[in-house]
Amino acid sequence: MPNNIVKKTPERKCMGCNEKKPKKELVRVVRTPEGEVLLDLTGKKSGRGAYICGKISCYEKALKTNRLERCLEAEIPDKVYEAVKESLQEDDG
Repeated sequence: MPNNIVKKTPERKCMGCNEKKPKKELVRVVRTPEGEVLLDLTGKKSGRGAYICGKISCYEKALKTNRLERCLEAEIPDKVYEAVKESLQEDDG
């Protein structure tokens, strides 16, 4: 087996700007198998995930259009939206 195998970087689509970006650059919101909606900073929790890139404008667009709720097929508590916004602000500066 050759040693020069190049691993693909997993990409996900931002729910705000609709652009594909490397998974590690995005913030993940997950709906667990039990139906709980959480902010997943590790990106490893089991369940259905939706992603937002680090821009506040993308967060606001996803919030305004309910894209996260539609993607996760679940109602998202305000505390999760607040946690996502806080994590984005920390990234910006």
